Amino acid sequence: MSDLPIRWGIIGCGNVTEKKSGPAYQKTEGFELLAVMRRNADKARDYAERHHVKKHYSSADELINDTEVDAVYIATPPDTHKYYGIKVAETGKPCCIEKPLAPSFRDSVAIHNAFEKAGVPLFVAYYRRSLPRFRQVKTWLDENRIGEIRHISWHLSKPPGNLDLSGEYNWRTDPEIAPGGYFDDLASHGLDLFAFLLGNYREVNGISLNQQGLYKAKDAVTSCWIHENGITGTGSWNFGCHHREDRVEISGSKGKLSFSVFDENPLTLDTGTEKQELFVNHPENIQLYHVKNIKEHLIHNTTHPSTGITATHTAWIMDRILGNL
Repeated sequence: MSDLPIRWGIIGCGNVTEKKSGPAYQKTEGFELLAVMRRNADKARDYAERHHVKKHYSSADELINDTEVDAVYIATPPDTHKYYGIKVAETGKPCCIEKPLAPSFRDSVAIHNAFEKAGVPLFVAYYRRSLPRFRQVKTWLDENRIGEIRHISWHLSKPPGNLDLSGEYNWRTDPEIAPGGYFDDLASHGLDLFAFLLGNYREVNGISLNQQGLYKAKDAVTSCWIHENGITGTGSWNFGCHHREDRVEISGSKGKLSFSVFDENPLTLDTGTEKQELFVNHPENIQLYHVKNIKEHLIHNTTHPSTGITATHTAWIMDRILGNL
């Protein structure tokens, strides 16, 4: 696409678009946030007024088919990604879809194939691939600062939240939308990041169950895997522990790297002879670099790090861990 600005429309202008993503489209030179859609017309109008967006809709079809909208960002819950994504693909417009790409590998393949058939780009909001903090991790790995990489491990745990304890509805723990509960929403970020850092996965196995009985989705998951290059990995995710912990360790032949996927802790590089801590700030709008890379892909023909292909691979990993494949 060479005509600027590229005018974007958002389907589902909920919380994730308020600060994390929506403003990133407005701050990226060459992009314009032209239209937003929410089923509640009053909320759509309110969002448009607060964020100075020209158009607002309560119909996704109207936004998708608006001839002034050049590209679409789908920020709805995962169970609607396939429905809206295929509609966007049929218009021939580039699209970014929130993560995970879909609740299942099968639906992710269907979305990816629709955009492949249409011959238009599909991006997925696994934005950690673009963040400077994790780009620094990749730089250290590529520079062999810890030698040959042997193993990666990740433990993520947190106590149940007030919403979990209340018994009130939460789409993030509805197994029809997120079979793995918070695992789907959170672990997908890290597992996708590890594919970016270490290469695609070759074999994946897992155990998953519901320990607490607070909701129907899974709340406890463990996994082991091997990457195509022979690096092994293990992970454990539990959403009923008394404490929060988010720790990744990458072990090499000459040292190790430690960092958090979500918590804003410093990166730690231990080479055996020296230990270095480095804090890399996130941008105010955490999807900013992800969105800027979409512009580079569309305007300058670079390759975006998070596409339908990479996100479908992540969906395969998730389904393997949950025993759905």
